[in-house]
Amino acid sequence: MFAALSLITLWCSKNATVSKNTDPVTRKCPQTPGKGAQPHLKMTLPLSRSEVFGELRQELYDDEKFHQSDAHIFIIMGASGDLAKKKIYPTLWWLFRDGLLPEETHFVGFARSDLTVDAIRTACMPFMQVTEMEAERLSAFFARNSYISGKYAEDASFSKLNAHMLALPGGPQANRLFYLALPPTVYHDVTKNIKQHCMSTKGWNRVIVEKPFGHDLQSSEELSTHLSSLFSEDQIYRIDHYLGKEMVQNLMVLRFGNRIFGPIWNRDSVACVVLTFKEPFGTQGRGGYFDDFGIIRDVMQNHLLQMLCLVAMEKPASTSSDDVRDEKVKVLKCIPPVSMSDVVLGQYVGNPEGEGDAKLGYLDDPTVPKGSTQATFATAVLYVHNERWDGVPFILRCGKALNERKAEVRLQFTDVPGDIFDNKCQRNELVVRVQPNEAIYAKMMSKKPGVYFSPEETELDLTYKSRYKAGCT
Repeated sequence: MFAALSLITLWCSKNATVSKNTDPVTRKCPQTPGKGAQPHLKMTLPLSRSEVFGELRQELYDDEKFHQSDAHIFIIMGASGDLAKKKIYPTLWWLFRDGLLPEETHFVGFARSDLTVDAIRTACMPFMQVTEMEAERLSAFFARNSYISGKYAEDASFSKLNAHMLALPGGPQANRLFYLALPPTVYHDVTKNIKQHCMSTKGWNRVIVEKPFGHDLQSSEELSTHLSSLFSEDQIYRIDHYLGKEMVQNLMVLRFGNRIFGPIWNRDSVACVVLTFKEPFGTQGRGGYFDDFGIIRDVMQNHLLQMLCLVAMEKPASTSSDDVRDEKVKVLKCIPPVSMSDVVLGQYVGNPEGEGDAKLGYLDDPTVPKGSTQATFATAVLYVHNERWDGVPFILRCGKALNERKAEVRLQFTDVPGDIFDNKCQRNELVVRVQPNEAIYAKMMSKKPGVYFSPEETELDLTYKSRYKAGCT
């Protein structure tokens, strides 16, 4: 899922700064005068959920650059798609529910399908995590929603969309944010029509471009040139929604907020790094889209490569987006082209003895072209040729219709030198489980109770749903 806070940043100016007079994470603990008091000691307590939201609302409403207009319209291009119903609409609902959107915000869906808002609501409900207490608030959210059907390459459809937005409360002055939850094949037509027919003349305009960004290097460069001809750079947001996941963001804090990991986070102590993305379901009617891209473009070259960069990069000068990006780019420049001898590809087939969808192979999906050789599974070994990681394999694995749902980063450390336990010790591992059941745990050896030195593998486990009752997104 999206992290709700990540989507907030898309609403805010790239140059917006957090007030230096407030700390959005902690509050000072008041000192009680008396014996043994230490007035100079700064104690902090975590902010409660409501206090965090209060800080965010204050930043939101105090940002003059953001409030070029008090009315805002969020347009979901591709509102009938999988990404919209599973990710975008649920996240917008959570932001609306918690009061983290401007009061005068409206949501407009646009796609080719002949849909209604009620149909969108029905499709999204399994992913929105709505409690009985929130039913009234949910109705208020969908009352702010509307839907327009049209063709992506048709001028008249976008003129109709623009007329609809102008008719909304505050529409002529509203800021407009366009989210392209679409296949890249229609980016050119959609962005051209947005520029020609749907730009706000009094508010700001922004376009969010979802991965995959092009089909290859040439198409990616062509798309960049096309977007730059239509919009200024500060109007364009190129995103990979996976970076909004709590545990992906936590890689930064885990690495650079803990002294214990610094000395061992390198080729001297790490034997290999395994990045895994597994889904237990197949294409399920999305074969037409998936077959154009395959598992490598769909998952590996974006989600997994982004996590690889977070694991491998040097400490950035700050947590600003530009500083983090610069360090990621340095990592990518150190990765040579992958050899085919370091790649394994596969395509799932049906299990005749399975149940339901398990009986169906990739080619059994009616939306998949007959005889397709597109990969639904891939493993690739990458190397980062720099001083920190030279010689350490980074193993990227991803696939559909596998045995479980799992996404994780696993660092396996080298063997303990000078073994005195008769080869009974296994390698230590540090695992960051992104989904499901977010967790960080370390596999280590411990003495099994008894009179003998019997090593046994055990875990130091931080499971988020146990430690943080509010959970993750």
